[in-house]
Amino acid sequence: MKPEDIAPAPSDAVIALDAGAAVREAVFGRRAFKLARLTGLGLPVLPGVVLSFDCARSLASGGPMPTLPLDFNAGKLFALRASPEDRAWGGPASILDIGLNADMLPRLAARIGEAAALRLMCRFIQNYAIAVAGLEPEDFEAFSHIAPRGKPDLDPHALRQLLAAKRALYAEETGAAFPEDPMDQIEGAARAIARAWNAPSARILREARGAPPHAGLGIIVQEHALGSGQGFSGTGHFQTVDSRSGAPAVSIAFTPAGDAATRPGALDEAALAAQAPQVLETLHLCARTAALGLGEAFSLEFALADGRLAILDAVPVRRNARASVRIAVDLANSGAITRNQALLRIDPRNLIEHLHPQIDPSAARDVFSTGLGASPGAATGRLVLTADAAQAAAAQGEPTILVRVETSPEDIRGMHAAKGVLTIRGGMSSHAAVIARGLGLPCVVGASDLRIDAALGAVTTPDGRTLRVGALITIDGSKGQVMVGAPTMIAAELGGAFSELLDWADAARDMGVRANADTPAEARMAREFRVDGIGLCRTEHMFFDEIRINVMREMILADTRVERRAGLDRLLPMQRDDFCELFEIMRGLPVTIRLLDPPLHEFLPHGAEGMAALAAAMNLPEAQVRARANELSEVNPMLGMRGVRLGVVMPEIYEMQARAIFEAAITVNRFAKTPVVPEVMIPLVSANREVELVKARIDAIAATVQREQDAELTFKLGVMVETPRAALRAGDLAATTAFLSFGTNDLTQMTYGLSRDDAGRFMRDYVNQGVFHEDPFHVLDVEGVGELMLIAARRGRERNPDLTLGLCGEHGGDPSSVRFCKLAGFDYVSCSPYRVPIARLAAAQATILARGGAEAKTTG
Repeated sequence: MKPEDIAPAPSDAVIALDAGAAVREAVFGRRAFKLARLTGLGLPVLPGVVLSFDCARSLASGGPMPTLPLDFNAGKLFALRASPEDRAWGGPASILDIGLNADMLPRLAARIGEAAALRLMCRFIQNYAIAVAGLEPEDFEAFSHIAPRGKPDLDPHALRQLLAAKRALYAEETGAAFPEDPMDQIEGAARAIARAWNAPSARILREARGAPPHAGLGIIVQEHALGSGQGFSGTGHFQTVDSRSGAPAVSIAFTPAGDAATRPGALDEAALAAQAPQVLETLHLCARTAALGLGEAFSLEFALADGRLAILDAVPVRRNARASVRIAVDLANSGAITRNQALLRIDPRNLIEHLHPQIDPSAARDVFSTGLGASPGAATGRLVLTADAAQAAAAQGEPTILVRVETSPEDIRGMHAAKGVLTIRGGMSSHAAVIARGLGLPCVVGASDLRIDAALGAVTTPDGRTLRVGALITIDGSKGQVMVGAPTMIAAELGGAFSELLDWADAARDMGVRANADTPAEARMAREFRVDGIGLCRTEHMFFDEIRINVMREMILADTRVERRAGLDRLLPMQRDDFCELFEIMRGLPVTIRLLDPPLHEFLPHGAEGMAALAAAMNLPEAQVRARANELSEVNPMLGMRGVRLGVVMPEIYEMQARAIFEAAITVNRFAKTPVVPEVMIPLVSANREVELVKARIDAIAATVQREQDAELTFKLGVMVETPRAALRAGDLAATTAFLSFGTNDLTQMTYGLSRDDAGRFMRDYVNQGVFHEDPFHVLDVEGVGELMLIAARRGRERNPDLTLGLCGEHGGDPSSVRFCKLAGFDYVSCSPYRVPIARLAAAQATILARGGAEAKTTG
């Protein structure tokens, strides 16, 4: 290396830990910053100095060692520790006991005993030789004749022999005597730590953890607390919150100093209180002071030497998702952080742990298949292969897991009856996934390595096991795992800190959060989650009720419009009753009702047996039923006769639904303090002329119902934007509608040219190989789909400044997608009921950040 390549040590290379705010995190690292803060708070942190990032870089490249303001004549030992800007990036191991030499050894022996001092010196030489001089641990295996394995407690004579042997080995391997000057030891250790940080392998590892390529490292040189002495001594960890629940709970592990053969095991709180009550009281005070001063719950690393306490480090308490909520709320309530900071600290996705039962992390798992975790939570039940079997078992009080190749609308009743759903095919936006999320059911889709044998009534696993109907299985919809048996569960928890945090979120957010709810039961569930309304009611799901499905099929099988109207007249009071109940449940909150969307063939049975049963129920020739089914069949039904196309070609269907909506609204408004303002949504629009045709008929129905009921009615008409053309022509659509609601499931499907039901087969490969950053059906694609939404929002509001913008696809429950909607100026997002709390917190975070909100970074 040329002299000009050596970076000089900067003038501000070294600073004392008691320098307060001058110990900046971006210059000296997070650990140094934190120790300086703890020192300033009055905690018993041992004095020391810290070398800056620039100084460490200089040392790594051979630059000069700066002068350190340390007293080496006071019989003190020192420790060198790494201080990266973020602890998560890792760093070289600490090097302890710096300052031990021949002069120091007798003084140390006088304090802690000759044998203990000799053991410490032997350990220091070996550790220093490995960490600084580059010797291998195996080099010290040659001393087994002096210190046999299993005999750690040697007499002083044997220890002196061992010490001499290690000194000799060091000299032989390095060509120089072991350094006796403490400053030489510190310089060697500092250069070793700096070079280890800058090694290519270390750089790769920390970049994998999210560190920038040129991340800096500070080096702390601090007085070392031995944790040993003539009096009560040792080392330990102390924290005052439970890592699993976040509730107040003392956890302490203290290891007294002494010979391994004679010292007791680790002491708990009671034992420490009995031997050193003042120390325990001081630890409690330190924990409270650190929490209030640094805004975090810490696990304190400490040492005792002759009863004197030293805080060595403070690491944020390890916590699971549930505990993180309780800790953040308690810190805010104590005044350690603000409510906004508490809100920003919680990953909204972690609320899933509160919303659903989960498998105990300590429970054993016999996993036999994996797929996509499509709906979170865990459930155990008996394996069933049909919706009818799930219903029959539910009637007997038997929990089940419904296993299907893929689900269809005919399976909805079985899904309601089951405790969880598993499908062989499907993706994050498949039928099973969407319905399960709406019901709050755990669901795993795309478990393509399973085989269903309907004739045998069994499922074959990849490892060759055959699980017959009735076998007890468990699914984990959070991790996408399927397992045999019933592992221990942890119940859902919706009160306490969880509820309080969401109260704060509602006070902070300025974007609405609605629910996708198709039935009165789902609306009640949504109301419990304190939604701002219903953003999507899919009316087709009301028709799959056991009583209604045959009436719906009669209407579909009708040969003439007159016959079809007769069937619709029978459906009208059923729909009206549902809407009345929805409006009553929501009590004046907005309710967006999507008119019929799926193709009509979805309401017909698919198999020969089902066709025969339908023909018998309808008292029609089976051939006629088959002919009608064939007539309705399409090559690509998702792009065929569905959505608004039904309303244009068969206007009587939408007329019946509009009448049911308006009659229900008027009925409820006669007794409601706050009038219902229903929002009628037209699906799958691609041209404004479609809207004009449907709007004319709906307006006519509204006028007729008002005249018949002698009542006034206010309603809003809007469009579900789920085709790229609708997004591009949003200006036209905004001229005749009050709102645009983006159905991002279909919009993503059509933008990408992907089948949301089949994409699960290759999506993991695409994400793993970097084709997609994320599954676009799970996390909104802001570059493509998002750009279409931005274009639509801009063009729509240019034409109609009062236009309401919403999102009603499943992306409404994804935190990053919620943030996008906030930035795009949307008025609300809508998602399945069990994702509403996630959306509420994400909307609050988006609002806080948009206002230049509080810094949420922890002090760990």
